[in-house]
Amino acid sequence: MTHMTDTTLPSGTSLPRIDRSPDPRALKAARRRRTLHWIGVHSLGIAAAAFFVLPFVFVVLTALMSDNQALTRSLWPHPFEWSNFRTVWDTPGFLTWWRNTLVYAVSGTVLTVVSSLPVAYALAKFRFRGRNLIMVLVISTMMLPPQVIIIPMYLFWTKQLHMDGTLWPLIIPMAFGDAFTIFLLRQFLLTIPKEYTEAARVDGCGELRTLLTVIVPMIRPALAAVALFQFFYCWNDYFGPQIYASSNPAAWTLSYGLESFKGAHHTNWNLTMAATVLVMAPVIVVFFFAQKAFIEGVTLTGVKG
Repeated sequence: MTHMTDTTLPSGTSLPRIDRSPDPRALKAARRRRTLHWIGVHSLGIAAAAFFVLPFVFVVLTALMSDNQALTRSLWPHPFEWSNFRTVWDTPGFLTWWRNTLVYAVSGTVLTVVSSLPVAYALAKFRFRGRNLIMVLVISTMMLPPQVIIIPMYLFWTKQLHMDGTLWPLIIPMAFGDAFTIFLLRQFLLTIPKEYTEAARVDGCGELRTLLTVIVPMIRPALAAVALFQFFYCWNDYFGPQIYASSNPAAWTLSYGLESFKGAHHTNWNLTMAATVLVMAPVIVVFFFAQKAFIEGVTLTGVKG
């Protein structure tokens, strides 16, 4: 058996004290390293943000200048001409362009999402012969530039259906789905376990009810992403309105009408920039409030192939 002995210090003696106070030079060096690390990590992001923000700042500042100041090298408005936006808004036809663009973007977005969702659901969850071939055909349509088929499509809509000078040739085809939207939704639906749909079928739900009550609430980020993609496309579309609606000023959209406005006010750069801001503002506001769902949807749509 081992006996342990206690060692006692003589009275009046104490253990040496260990100095645990931090070294000021070490703290200063650590702060310097953290600062340099922060600068290194964020400098690229700050530079990229400045690269994209500065042109928009230039457009806004020019829109707030007077007619004479917009043609000089001055970069800061003096005074701020807020009336430029009112002048643009009161321009004949501008409100019509705004209404047409809103109708085109909203209806096109709703039709595209509603028509593409069932197709994507069938390609992701149903098992049938030729499913992969159909998906290849859907993807292959994205490789076909619209300029290739514009002539036969134009002849069909204008000569056969007599819809020249309207936006219907652009809106109606969106009711038959969009290849890009189908692809993104299918990629997201593949990440949802099949146990959810099987449980819904066991409870007596049909395919349509399963899609609306079980699947749709789970794919809201993907729906938001594809809806924003389509809304931005329709809002900024210039090629389509130029082909089908150029002969009728009452059917012009903002993107096409802005070109006409620029031609009429080519010497008034402040008014041209004010019109540009009014065209960009809705897109920026929509993306600002929906950016979380948009980024989440874009991130998750490519998880599984």
